[in-house]
Amino acid sequence: MIVSQLSLTDFRNYASLDVELRRGANLFVGSNGQGKTNLVESVNYLSTMGSHRVQSDVALIRQDQDAAIIRARLVSGDRDLLVEVQINRSQPNRAQINRSAIKTRDLPRYFSSVLFAPEDLALVRGDPAGRRRFMDELLVLRSPRMASVLADYDRVLRQRNTLLKTARASRVATDELATLEIWTDRLIQLGSEIIVARAALVDELAPEVARAYGQIAGADHSPRLRNQLSILGADAEPTDVGVEAAFGNAYEVNPDAMTTAFADALRRVRRAELDRAITLVGPHRDDLLLELNGLPARGYASHGESWSFALALKLASAGILRAESRLGDPVLILDDVFAELDESRRGRLASAIQDYEQVLITAAVFGDVPEELAGHVVQIRAGAVVTDGE
Repeated sequence: MIVSQLSLTDFRNYASLDVELRRGANLFVGSNGQGKTNLVESVNYLSTMGSHRVQSDVALIRQDQDAAIIRARLVSGDRDLLVEVQINRSQPNRAQINRSAIKTRDLPRYFSSVLFAPEDLALVRGDPAGRRRFMDELLVLRSPRMASVLADYDRVLRQRNTLLKTARASRVATDELATLEIWTDRLIQLGSEIIVARAALVDELAPEVARAYGQIAGADHSPRLRNQLSILGADAEPTDVGVEAAFGNAYEVNPDAMTTAFADALRRVRRAELDRAITLVGPHRDDLLLELNGLPARGYASHGESWSFALALKLASAGILRAESRLGDPVLILDDVFAELDESRRGRLASAIQDYEQVLITAAVFGDVPEELAGHVVQIRAGAVVTDGE
């Protein structure tokens, strides 16, 4: 699948933009702060319904405007779709496919993209929340119904935490709060599904990450991915890595086993949960351990190794999506990536991605990008296209 036409209205610093995109590599060049990242951010929004830079959609709307519009024409084989999203400041967002209204959460059914940006270095060096978000976004791209499962889990988690606070404040015993047990059962059901889905995803990602890392780094540093589950280490703090046990060492990867394990863990921490008024175990407190040469990449990997690992995670994601998608390759987006790589890594990355149907690249300096990826060049200045050509 490719994006053949992109139009923006009041999105970030773009009052109005209309640009043609081509199959293969599309390079957006311009000084820092001109809007290159904003442009590719809009494309990625269509597949994730969120920004990789901000939490709130309101930040995507141009100042003093009530709404932003992203409009893209998608081409996959003989299919031609017009996708439109209106991001509203004070009302629910709206989406259309070929002028027919759809639910915004259904957009990933029609389009997928994988974006790598400097912020993604946090996948290796940052907190567990970023790695959980990485896995969950990929889960939704592969199976859009997981968006509802994840949203329902967050809703149940918030309600359960509210009830725990009520129990602590009123000093009511847990067995007297029948409502709490109802929400606990629902938490276990949804959380078990998420844990099992993440485990299956990591099993598929692991060999793809190893292959992609070797392509980029030109060396085998034995990259490894392992799930770390809070239900196996119930006393772990939110910032702790937790028990260093791969999923499957203690429990089978199936919903029934996971349901039992989750319920057991909640019983173990019940008193602590009442004391602290917060849910202490579940997929919201899990982590994805990344290792290089048998050591945690976080804290031990060099800057270059961290970049290679983060890139490998994203390329592995793209590889999984392209292998199973009926729509063709995901659109691959590389935002200001080549400036951070040495010449050898630039060349290896170019070789690894040059056969994707469409790649969108941003760069402040034209010379940072390998020649084979500079086919269609679009120059951006102050939220406008100033040149569009070879």
